[in-house]
Amino acid sequence: MFIRTESFKQFLKLYPIVSTIIAINFIVYILTILPVFGDLIFYAGMSVNYLISEGQWWRIITSVFIHGGFIHVLFNMFSLFLFGPELEKIAGKARFITIYLLAGIFGNVATVVTQDPLYASVGASGAIFGIFGAFSALVYYTRRTMPQLKQIIMPLVVISVIITFLSPNVNIASHLGGLVTGFLIGLSYFSPKRIVRWRKK
Repeated sequence: MFIRTESFKQFLKLYPIVSTIIAINFIVYILTILPVFGDLIFYAGMSVNYLISEGQWWRIITSVFIHGGFIHVLFNMFSLFLFGPELEKIAGKARFITIYLLAGIFGNVATVVTQDPLYASVGASGAIFGIFGAFSALVYYTRRTMPQLKQIIMPLVVISVIITFLSPNVNIASHLGGLVTGFLIGLSYFSPKRIVRWRKK
């Protein structure tokens, strides 16, 4: 399910949304490491709670595409590379990008609500956790018809949440906010009635 066997060309054709998001994140990372200009992009786009509260709302969106280092962007994009394609295939392009962006956004909203005004963060982790949340909703609806899916998904979710609490310098609010957002959207997208309608098209 999460083993990628496609060639590069096949991957781009089959999963255009995942491919585009990965490309955007790496391009933005390259821009942020440019001398002078990179710092301007980084600090203008990162999520800073008190600045968001003062009206700089775009930061809850732009910070989803900004990362604090090569390992940070590599880890998040590798996670998207592994787990994103299957969800894009199941949910469809429009629904997938909705899950990804809203999970990232509401992960940042949760950060603003629960963290100190001076708290600042960057990264796509909330959006990645939204993917896990959407898969959890799919597990909920298929727990009787596809129990093997639960055996694959739930250990990944549980381990990811545990790592969230054990790792230093991790935005816990963003991770959990993204997870819950993805789950709630997934409950709507993957309801049995909708799945039946999709299959009839």
